[in-house]
Amino acid sequence: MPLQRHAVEFETLAPETLAAWREIPPAIVSDCMNRTHAMAAAIKPVKPGLRLTGQARTVTGMAGDNGPAHAAIAMANAGEILVIDGGGYDDVALWGGIITNAAIKRGLKGAVIDGACRDVAEIRELDFACFARAHVPSGPHKGFGGIIDGAISCAGCPVSPGDLVLGDDDGVAVVPLAWADDMLAASQEKLRQEQDTLKQIAAGKTTVELLGIGEVELIGGSKDD
Repeated sequence: MPLQRHAVEFETLAPETLAAWREIPPAIVSDCMNRTHAMAAAIKPVKPGLRLTGQARTVTGMAGDNGPAHAAIAMANAGEILVIDGGGYDDVALWGGIITNAAIKRGLKGAVIDGACRDVAEIRELDFACFARAHVPSGPHKGFGGIIDGAISCAGCPVSPGDLVLGDDDGVAVVPLAWADDMLAASQEKLRQEQDTLKQIAAGKTTVELLGIGEVELIGGSKDD
C-alpha cells in the first residue's frame, strides 16, 4: 500500500485564539459538547503536567507501521499536533525517541497515538507532549504505507485535519474546527459558572442544593425509628 495524502485545506487559528484555548481543560469543552468528543481513558500523557493545544494533522496506517507518521512530520506545520490512528494496537510502539526529535525539530507541539510509544524516559526529558495508549519496548516497522490528512477515529474519537486537540492529565478531547468559536465561548462561560459554584460551596451551600439533586428517600425502617 503506498503512502497517500488527502488534498485538504483548513483555517489556521490565530495565535490569540490558541492562547485563549490554552485556558480551557479538555473536561470543560467535552462537557460543552454534550460530554462527547473525548478519547478513550487509556490515552494519557507520558508524564504528569503535559498539555496539548493545537490543530490536528492526522495519520492512519497498518498496525505497527510508523512510516506514515515520519512522512507526516516532514509535511507538518509548526504548532500542529500529530494524531495517529494506530488501531489501538499496543504491543508495538509507533513512537519513540528519534521520531520525537524529528517532531520537535519541525516545530510540532505534541502527538497523540492510539497505540504504544517507547523511549519514554527520553520523551519525558525532552518535555514533548506525547499522549499514548501504552508503553512497550518493541519497535515499529515501515514500508506498508498509509494515509495522511484523512478523517480518522483515534481512541473512539473522530478527528479531521485542522480540528482542535486539547490534552492534559485527564486525557484528550477534540473540537471540530467548525465548532471552535462556539465551543470556546461556551467553555469560557462554563468556567465562570464553575468558579461561581466554588464560591457558593465556600459560603456554605451544599452540592445537593446547587445541583438540584432530589430528596433522599429513607428505606428499610419506619418513620418513627
